[in-house]
Amino acid sequence: MTHVVAEPCVNCKFTDCVEVCPVDAFREGANCLVISPDDCIDCTLCVSQCPVGAIYIEGDLPEKWAEWLELNARLSRVWPAITKQKEPLAEHERWSTVEDKRAELSETPGEGD
Repeated sequence: MTHVVAEPCVNCKFTDCVEVCPVDAFREGANCLVISPDDCIDCTLCVSQCPVGAIYIEGDLPEKWAEWLELNARLSRVWPAITKQKEPLAEHERWSTVEDKRAELSETPGEGD
C-alpha cells in the first residue's frame, strides 16, 4: 500500500509533509502535491503534518476521492520532487474549506527543489 494526497490539497499546497518524509516521496505540481507510490514506504509521518487532512493510506482513501490513487501514480512520474518546506499558496485560507476542487487541479509541474 501507499499513501495518497487527495483533493483537499488542491489550491492549498501546504508542504509541512515533505519535511518529514524520509524517502522524498512527494512531488510538486503547480497547485497540489502528490506522493510517488514507487517511493512511499508507508511510514505515516506525513499524515499528521497535513493541516487540511489531504493525506490517506490507500486503503482508507474515501470513495469520493478514489481517482486520486491513479492521479498520484501518474503525476508523480512527471512532477519534480519536493523535499523542502515552502509557503502554502497565497489563497490557501480561502481554499482550505472549499469542497469539490477536482476541476481546479492543474496538471502543470511545480518548481521542485
